[in-house]
Amino acid sequence: MEILKLIAAEYTSEEMAELLCISMPTIESHRRNMIKKVGVRNSIGLIKIAIENNWI
Repeated sequence: MEILKLIAAEYTSEEMAELLCISMPTIESHRRNMIKKVGVRNSIGLIKIAIENNWI
């Protein structure tokens, strides 16, 4: 959820990695996993679903 909120706040992967003290590949892996799990095509779809379901 933390990464989802940062995506919605328009943080770049690099900024998220620095803020959360994790690597960029980890950020990208989390993003890919969320996109796959929710069944959307990209981050925009992910944010759309998150807003519709009141996750953010």
